[in-house]
Amino acid sequence: MVTQQKDPLGQQAKMLFGNMPRDGGHLFLDNEIAKDLKNDPLASQFVKKFVGSEELINGKHRFCLWIDDQHKNDVLKNKIISNRLKLVKEEREKSKAKSTKDFALMPHRFVQIAGKAENSCIVVPRVSSENRDYLPVNYLNDKYIIGDRNFSLYDAPLWNMALIASRLHWVWIGTVCVRLRTDFSYSNTLGWNTFPVPNLTEKNKMDLVRCAEEILLARETHFPATIADLYKREDMPDNLRLAHKKNDEILERIYIGRQFKNDTERLEKLFDLYTKMTSLDNKKTKMEKA
Repeated sequence: MVTQQKDPLGQQAKMLFGNMPRDGGHLFLDNEIAKDLKNDPLASQFVKKFVGSEELINGKHRFCLWIDDQHKNDVLKNKIISNRLKLVKEEREKSKAKSTKDFALMPHRFVQIAGKAENSCIVVPRVSSENRDYLPVNYLNDKYIIGDRNFSLYDAPLWNMALIASRLHWVWIGTVCVRLRTDFSYSNTLGWNTFPVPNLTEKNKMDLVRCAEEILLARETHFPATIADLYKREDMPDNLRLAHKKNDEILERIYIGRQFKNDTERLEKLFDLYTKMTSLDNKKTKMEKA
């Protein structure tokens, strides 16, 4: 079973961009260098798994340096890291962007840090193919650094993943978010923040947690298959498709007491809820200004 964090918001958790390095590639490590650093008692704590959209969808392995401000001087004792940070500094000094150049004095860290999980994170890529019946989304532990080609919900309750993994959310994103040719271009502001969800009871949330767990467990039975492997429309494993169908059924019963007949009915209900949600928000805004 997955360990759950407290739910401070009551509804959907806040979705943030991943982290942007702007480092000229020098904060990233190939497998051999990462292995060498992991054998160093001091340096090993600064080697993290990095997840961009390619890593998330296609299961690629990548490593990066993640150094807190309090350790920025300690890491200089390691020659490999020291040389890497020197190259980062030089690269940023050459940048025409003032925001990047300013960070030449802080070569140990990413330029834009949206967040890092204390326990877990739910990750969805910014761009993904529409040729899947469900959006690619994964649940990772605190050993991962999330790159800016993804969005992440840091330390969010697992039921949020059930929302993203649903057919309802697939239909919503495909309608309200922009496209890159035929690919979905996910947006936290256009897609996640606007996604209308009924008020969820504690039972609703626990039911959705179990659904998300069953999706993750179904994937595990096909290890080391990647998300790209598992979500090919014609080749999706039966147990994984069944887990998603169950998630859809439980979530849709929360919305209307039964499953939707088709995507058209799904969209009609979502836009009806969205209209009511925005109308209520407008009323609250007017009352606050009065």
